[in-house]
Amino acid sequence: MEQTQLFAAALGLTAPWYVKNIQFSVAEKRLDLYLDFPRGSAFACPVCGTPSTAYDTRDETWRHLDFFQHAAYLTARVPRVDCAGCGVIKISVPWARPDSGFTLLFEALLMQLLREMPVLAVARLVGEHDTRLWRVLHHYVASARAHADHQQVRRVGVDETAARRGHDYISLFVDLDEARLLFATPGKDSATVAAFAIDLAQHGGAAHRVGEVACDMSPAFTSGIEASLPQAAITYDRFHVMALMGAAVDEVRREEGRTQHSLKGTRYLWLTNAEHLRPKQQEQLTALRQQQLKTGRAYALRLGLQGLYAQPDRAGGADYLKRWYFWATHSRLEPVQKVARTIKAHWDGVLNWFESQATTGLLEGINSLVQAAKARARGYRSTRNLIAMAYLLAGKLHFELPT
Repeated sequence: MEQTQLFAAALGLTAPWYVKNIQFSVAEKRLDLYLDFPRGSAFACPVCGTPSTAYDTRDETWRHLDFFQHAAYLTARVPRVDCAGCGVIKISVPWARPDSGFTLLFEALLMQLLREMPVLAVARLVGEHDTRLWRVLHHYVASARAHADHQQVRRVGVDETAARRGHDYISLFVDLDEARLLFATPGKDSATVAAFAIDLAQHGGAAHRVGEVACDMSPAFTSGIEASLPQAAITYDRFHVMALMGAAVDEVRREEGRTQHSLKGTRYLWLTNAEHLRPKQQEQLTALRQQQLKTGRAYALRLGLQGLYAQPDRAGGADYLKRWYFWATHSRLEPVQKVARTIKAHWDGVLNWFESQATTGLLEGINSLVQAAKARARGYRSTRNLIAMAYLLAGKLHFELPT
């Protein structure tokens, strides 16, 4: 078998395409394969499929999978056909998508690498500019999302994550049953929920079929859910409820620590359940609680609120929460009283947990995945890039890629 035939077979070329010439440069570590077609060949019109003859051609080059340690490129005369019904149109070559400088197999390799490595690291590895790789990623993410099916979405979790420290946020909407990212959009206001409802409809879902939403106590998310997901019962996530209480305990500790030096360096003790502390830390916490500190009272209220989620049902939870609320509002600890008032304002949503058991724990996991990718990449140039990476990592999208 001649070398041109060998490479044609390796590339999977079919008539009328063939390998016309091969150039190999050891100095440049480069292999060039020149593809062509016989004069008078017919090609299918990209619009209607009618066989048509070539009208004219233009040379184009694509980066292909490396040949051992050498970069490989395909160059071909790409014809335009003169279709009787559609006019003069450039054909699509079988080894690359339109207007891409990479072959399909090279893009498939890139997508596998991009799942595991920062874009800039992949760009350095393959010797390409990272903006070209971002274009590939955006194309395949958009294409895969266009075919995503959201018909069965019934339970949704929503949370925000920072695009840049202290700047810009994106909101993440997750299917709690399928553990997949459904939608990501800039912002963290009520408009993000409206945008999700529109996107859901575009993928076969329906806002009125969403029966449960888990979120934090953000007024923006609450108003957005009530307006755009009218049939959804809101569950205020237990982890966010406890996080509010933890922040209140820490605020009491910091204020009291200005005069009580024994509280210095004890933040971890007050915010961690005793069973997760080492024996010496447990002894230290016990000793501190015996000092009748305000922080100790706030800590007891935190444990009390945590006990809400051990109640057997909603009725028991409601009775328990009423007693806790009275205790908290009479504690003379303003940060704790503030949390109690917040819970009172979101009473039904807090108690809905007993029916839905819905939490944003899954969202926290996806959030961590996205933030870890952002940290490895040392940030992204744009929010659009961060959203594309979130879909790649957590969207469970099906990419139409060759193997």
